[in-house]
Amino acid sequence: MKVYANAHRNRVSPHDPKVRPLRMKFLKAAGLNFLLLQLLFLALFAYIFGALFQQNSHTHSLNILYVDYDGGIIGSAVRDAYRSLQGKSFPTLQERTPAQFATTGDMREAVCDGRYWAAIFTFSGASNRLSAALAGGQAASEYNRSDVMTYIWNEAAYSAIVDSAITANLQTLSTASRLAYVAGNGTGALQTLAATDPTAISVFANPWQLTNINIQSTTQGSRLIYNTLVIILILIQEFFYLGTINGLYLQFKIYARLFPHRIIAYRNAISVAYTLVGSLCVAGMIWAFRADWHVNGSQFALTWAILWLFAHANFLALDVVTIWCPAQFIPMALIAWIVANVTSILVPFELSNGFYRWAYALPAHEVYQVLVDIWSGGCNRKLHYALPILFSWEVLGLLLSALGTYRRCHYAVIAEESAEAAFTARLNNAMEFERKRDREKRERERAERGSDEDREVEDDRVAMADELKMQDRELRKVQTRASKRGNYGPCFNLPFAEESGSSTNLEEKEGEEVVNAVRGRGKGDPEN
Repeated sequence: MKVYANAHRNRVSPHDPKVRPLRMKFLKAAGLNFLLLQLLFLALFAYIFGALFQQNSHTHSLNILYVDYDGGIIGSAVRDAYRSLQGKSFPTLQERTPAQFATTGDMREAVCDGRYWAAIFTFSGASNRLSAALAGGQAASEYNRSDVMTYIWNEAAYSAIVDSAITANLQTLSTASRLAYVAGNGTGALQTLAATDPTAISVFANPWQLTNINIQSTTQGSRLIYNTLVIILILIQEFFYLGTINGLYLQFKIYARLFPHRIIAYRNAISVAYTLVGSLCVAGMIWAFRADWHVNGSQFALTWAILWLFAHANFLALDVVTIWCPAQFIPMALIAWIVANVTSILVPFELSNGFYRWAYALPAHEVYQVLVDIWSGGCNRKLHYALPILFSWEVLGLLLSALGTYRRCHYAVIAEESAEAAFTARLNNAMEFERKRDREKRERERAERGSDEDREVEDDRVAMADELKMQDRELRKVQTRASKRGNYGPCFNLPFAEESGSSTNLEEKEGEEVVNAVRGRGKGDPEN
């Protein structure tokens, strides 16, 4: 039993003179696309790796606020420890006076405003309480190691980054401060230490424990994809439905039949509804797998709303790009758009080269800033530029998409007229061929019937096939020129579209119309 028995039928040698030119064209086209795609992905890899290059050496760009409410030896130990740790791979500690930040609430506000990634402070009277505890007695038993040094931070913003760049480094600073305290005050502490009091000895061995105030704890495993796969899937989701909508409009010839303003209204209504449901699904999955993340219903609604705006703005952006971008470059434009957006939120701009700050203009960076603000209860106050940028993408997308709809309608009419003209030319040529054949039949004298008649029928069939092939080539040229002028964007064949609307059935109907027209004219031709 042969599998796909016709796979070897009607084949020619690769050295055939007819195949050789085609082979060279194929190899040339394949080589150019090979080079183009390699260069594209080389550039994309260089871009994304460049954003992460030498991330550790940019850690000093992360600013941490320090306020010494104690004003004693512990505060001095923190300064000494920072001087020993200061460098490119350690955050910058910016000390401010208690007069500038009178309360810890002021420090929290500074973190929420985005001026600092964290704020660390020593409690008032911490040095005096420690000295009293070293003397033993009731002061030692009541001593609270957690009431010495604390830092404020927001884990909702770039969770993986702040865990390593902020939390780990502040723990290192606390440890180095204890060593600096012992080195700078070890002799004095030993002189006052109650050597017979175990509690006092324990305090001397471990004078404090660094505590923290986490504005929004974000420890669930899914946090790792909030600024990566979630954004990627939203962008791909919009692209595929854009192709679906374009396919529907082409199959049913909407661009050539309805008024442009109605098409704009329908497309916007469909895209708004689609992105509304899609963003609801995304927000629902984030909430379904939030684990012990402390977020409420209001934050869910706000998350849904901002993801909806982001999704629709990207739908419009992709639509605009595909209107004017040549069809063969649309996949390249899509992957470049995805990489640029995701790279803008992989790490904070402080940890990348300054060149990457151009991505403030990208919608993915702004939607992530808004999401962090929502999830942390308003503690990422960057809405003053994030929301205007997102709405700018939305408004600009609506305007350019509407203009693109007029463009598509314009070229759809041109394509229809070209197809109609080509059909008319094909019909006229077929009619002329029939008349010519009939004249030749009448001019020839046939003495015999039989094999000569069979041969005559076969000759007519071959001649008609050659004529139709030539007309098909001309029709394809006309359609190709029209399609190049009118770019409808990505189009996908649809599984549930009505069969009568497909382009294949339309071509079959057109062929039937030509045959029926020729037969009808032939029957009514007085020359027959």
